[in-house]
Amino acid sequence: MNIARVFPRKTKATPIDPLVFFDGPPMLALPEIDEVHISVTFTYDMEKAERLAYQWERIGVPVKIGGPAIGKPAGEFTPGLYLKEGYTITSRGCPNHCWFCQVPKRQGGIKECHIHEGNNILDDNILACSEEHIRKVFEMLKKQKYGRPIFSGGLEAKILKNWHVDLLREVKPKQMFFAYDTPDDYEPLVEAGRKLLQAGFTTASHTLRCYVLMGYKGDTFEKAEKRLIDTIKAGFMPFAMLYKDADGKEDSNWAKFRSLWVRPAGVYASNKKYFAGEGEKE
Repeated sequence: MNIARVFPRKTKATPIDPLVFFDGPPMLALPEIDEVHISVTFTYDMEKAERLAYQWERIGVPVKIGGPAIGKPAGEFTPGLYLKEGYTITSRGCPNHCWFCQVPKRQGGIKECHIHEGNNILDDNILACSEEHIRKVFEMLKKQKYGRPIFSGGLEAKILKNWHVDLLREVKPKQMFFAYDTPDDYEPLVEAGRKLLQAGFTTASHTLRCYVLMGYKGDTFEKAEKRLIDTIKAGFMPFAMLYKDADGKEDSNWAKFRSLWVRPAGVYASNKKYFAGEGEKE
């Protein structure tokens, strides 16, 4: 079946092939299509997605709207369909119930999926999976063809165990992301940093990364900056994540502040004193 995938917004993870579109159906050279899937990641793109669905309905084939933004649980992962090849999802869901996260509401607890080849792991919380599943994922990572592993979906510091660290050291990740979203995340982050630094990873290499949530109600630039610097002190290169509401609105001043804390080279150059004692960049 020829499925056209239509995306309201292009990202680094969007697949690239002749059946991927970002607008209405082209006037000329439209390939043979059996079905159209409008894939929506962000809730604030729903209006555009509905407009695109109306436009694609005119070619006379079934049109469906799906993706994380609609709030329905996702099933098994199909490589290359809605994500570029190299990106993979081996589990869905998360046992936590963070106030800002829609994953538990949409997906529920952990559901392990078939393991497809890839180097960029987008699981919601892979460390919450069974030991058997995690070990199988790492065996796949040792053999996959796409490059050094990246854990973009995130690793939860609270449940990082020594055998996880051993597996991470074996596959030599390019990047692994943790998270500092709420105050109770910090002490586990410090402990995770201690384990990883002792295992030979370094902050300055940009391998140890950490999403730092900011810009939510009650937050200030001073509080956010302290969290970012504390993240460095814990052993991680921070990556600022600006909170957005369902409409996708963001404060321009917060957006400007965030821009100072997303590029590792810039963060390192501006905060060298907090990286004291770290190894050289790989």
